[in-house]
Amino acid sequence: MKIFLAQQNYHIGNFEANTARIISAVNQAKEQGGDLIVFPELAVCGYPPRDFLEFDDFIDQSLAAVDKIREVADTIGVLVGAPSRNPRPEGKNLFNSAYLLYENKIQGVVHKTLLPNYDIFDEYRYFEPANEWHVLTFKGKKLAVTICEDIWNLGDDPMYRICPMDQLMAQAPDIMINLSASPFDYLHADGRKWIVQQNVLRYKLPMVYSNAVGSQTEIVFDGGSLVMAADGSLVTEKPYFEESVQAVVWNDDGTFEGNNQNHLTGIADPALLPGTLQPGLNIDKIHQALLLGIRDYFGKMGFTKAIVASSGGIDSAVVLAVACEALGAENVTALLLPSQFSTDHSVNDAVQLSENLGNQYHTIPIKDVFGAYEAALEPLFNGLPFNVAEENLQSRIRGAMVMAMANKFGYILLNTSNKSELATGYGTLYGDMAGGLGVLGDLYKLQVFELARYINRDREIIPLNIITKPPSAELRPGQKDSDSLPEYDSLDPLLYQYIERRKGPKEIVSLGNDPALVTRILKLVNNNEYKRNQFCPIIRVSPKAFGIGRRVPIVGKYLT
Repeated sequence: MKIFLAQQNYHIGNFEANTARIISAVNQAKEQGGDLIVFPELAVCGYPPRDFLEFDDFIDQSLAAVDKIREVADTIGVLVGAPSRNPRPEGKNLFNSAYLLYENKIQGVVHKTLLPNYDIFDEYRYFEPANEWHVLTFKGKKLAVTICEDIWNLGDDPMYRICPMDQLMAQAPDIMINLSASPFDYLHADGRKWIVQQNVLRYKLPMVYSNAVGSQTEIVFDGGSLVMAADGSLVTEKPYFEESVQAVVWNDDGTFEGNNQNHLTGIADPALLPGTLQPGLNIDKIHQALLLGIRDYFGKMGFTKAIVASSGGIDSAVVLAVACEALGAENVTALLLPSQFSTDHSVNDAVQLSENLGNQYHTIPIKDVFGAYEAALEPLFNGLPFNVAEENLQSRIRGAMVMAMANKFGYILLNTSNKSELATGYGTLYGDMAGGLGVLGDLYKLQVFELARYINRDREIIPLNIITKPPSAELRPGQKDSDSLPEYDSLDPLLYQYIERRKGPKEIVSLGNDPALVTRILKLVNNNEYKRNQFCPIIRVSPKAFGIGRRVPIVGKYLT
């Protein structure tokens, strides 16, 4: 049996485009003699559709799209994900389903059992879990079809009481097929391979695993669809961060043609998050995820041009470099906004960066504008000493300037705040926290430095001085980030323990951290939730990102 894996990039709610993309892949597989083609989870409507699922018209359009796909599923079987209505009055109105289409008919439908309701997932809000389990028979073979999370419980996860594959094994299936929309983080690819391998070894069956690719606002799907033989060897693994429609041939004896017997050993258990922050870990994949996140955000929203406030610092330099790579330098504008506190070398570094990249740039000094604000506020400030009010005022002037350019010329502002700054509140609301998309908001400062070095792997794109000089917001003479925050070598590992590993203060202190420092930093994190709650969407690259995957109270008292 020739089985195609269709790893595709969908646009949520764009049924016309999604259906055309699916039908194109079906026709391609038919032309190449395919027997079956497998698409990702909720391919028809795109994942995650969220509250669009509450619109009857959205479900009607999805079902109509399934009908259009059914019309081309004549000589080939099509396994495709889409929502289906629950005919029972009990429970939620919808199922998260996989349809088997063949001979222009719906030959069978299976529903997802394990509905994730953690981190970025919220499926219990919309779907009813499956209440019965059955294999799908196709060309004399029994297919154990599951959907994404269904394979992540191997019978010992207290979160779930049912293991779908345990239920399906009673019907003696020949192969496991999983339709997935498994999002990227810098550890998750190994986690997926680990869980697929655990399944094939447990059930002694091969698995075809079809994953989505593409970015949906903050969530990036990285593809990496794979086929694994029953002995745990990797038959094939599809590309990461790009679309692919490719086939494997599954023989009647359960083997695969051309199986290279690539036995996987030492795959990481997905539950084993590294004990300490490793800034350079999978930085190449993080780079690819950011590129895809920017491209799809702009492409799916119909935007074409970006603007970046370029300061000569490491964060804006990395954002500018990634934006130029993702969108083309001709579509990216840098705005340099020096004040009287900006150093000549920072301005020169920012200019050199844009000349290296080939993007358009403009310089607007803000000294006179800042002076006008100071004069206007003087009757109220009444000679009070320079402090954070004047520092933030500079940032807000810059925010107003760059947003004026965005409004006038139709640019989208890419935000340059990193995860260390967002965690500790080291940023100005309506100033440097402005933007339409957060590019670095899920990367700690140490990871940003690693990404800069990776960008420079072949030639010096980001001037070396930007990477080596001490970080500074340059909002007062001689200012450095370390005046307000611990050195990032100390700060970032501590934040990682609290945010990613969810360790409490006593546990973090037990790792050798100074108790006073732990108290100070955790208080900063919790007291600045109100700022993060007003922040733009952040491209998610870590196992625990700020945004929809981390929901903590703004007015909570914990650790403050």
